[in-house]
Amino acid sequence: MPRDSHPPLSEERSEGTRPEGSLSPGSPASAPPTSQNDEDLRSLEAGLDRLQTTAERPIGRLRSVADSVVPPIVFLLALIVLWQLYVTITQPRPDVVPSPLAVVGALGDAWESGRLQTAVVTSLERGIVGFLIAIAVGTPLGLLLAEVRVLRRAMGPLISGLQVLPSVAWVPAAILWFGLTDATVYFVVLMGATPSIVNGLIAGVEQVPPQLRRVGTVLGANRTQLATLVIMPAALPGYVAGLKQGWAFSWRSLMAAEIIATGGAIGFGVGAMLDQSRELADISGVLATILVILGIGILIELLFFAPLERRMLRGRGLLQGRAR
Repeated sequence: MPRDSHPPLSEERSEGTRPEGSLSPGSPASAPPTSQNDEDLRSLEAGLDRLQTTAERPIGRLRSVADSVVPPIVFLLALIVLWQLYVTITQPRPDVVPSPLAVVGALGDAWESGRLQTAVVTSLERGIVGFLIAIAVGTPLGLLLAEVRVLRRAMGPLISGLQVLPSVAWVPAAILWFGLTDATVYFVVLMGATPSIVNGLIAGVEQVPPQLRRVGTVLGANRTQLATLVIMPAALPGYVAGLKQGWAFSWRSLMAAEIIATGGAIGFGVGAMLDQSRELADISGVLATILVILGIGILIELLFFAPLERRMLRGRGLLQGRAR
């Protein structure tokens, strides 16, 4: 038999013992089965996108305001009902615990005489102007102390001490310095609100990641640009918290100044209205004025600071789900 009638043993073994599933490189079936892998990858990507996406249902502005305002109003109405039940059951002296109807009547009398409108407009104007002055003073001061550690170590304890100092303590000194004028009220509001704004901004700057500073420096930002364009936006949550607390202190400082500093060239505010009711021993007028002061503070919080805070958190992806 000729030797060439059978293939070589080595070639036969190599073809017969090729592993199952290993195909020649040129065959069409040599491409990997990508359909199942692509489907798995798409499922994984969809899951990751869902984790990174805020599940938020769009709501209208009116619905958002209603969600913020209605619950406190309902709770306040419940308190008024309990108050009326207490007066009806125990029947206390009217000059000690008046009924809700008596307080409403005192508010109606103040409205008809025009005292309520004048007092509210005067106090709101003073509070807003004084708060804006405090922002103008506290914002650059807070940035300066946050960026210059030597100044922070030197002035930090003083700022914290001013924050815990009762604002009413400034009223006698302000009267001696400025007399019975609106400058006294603005000074007390300024001293009450500025420390909170400064400390809030400093706390916000301390929470800024160091990587942002490095990125700003690499991009060529100088010290001023780094503070205003990089650090300040990153410190916005702490700054807004400081503004919120600063408004609370400014409103309290304003009421203290208006209660003590009356007469002269100082206009008639809500604090003066409260002190006037106290001098007349009108407990209904006193409680009515307290409710006005409380209502103004709550409305400013619900209509301005709460939406601002929600919008900031939503823009940073920190507000999960539907806004509350």
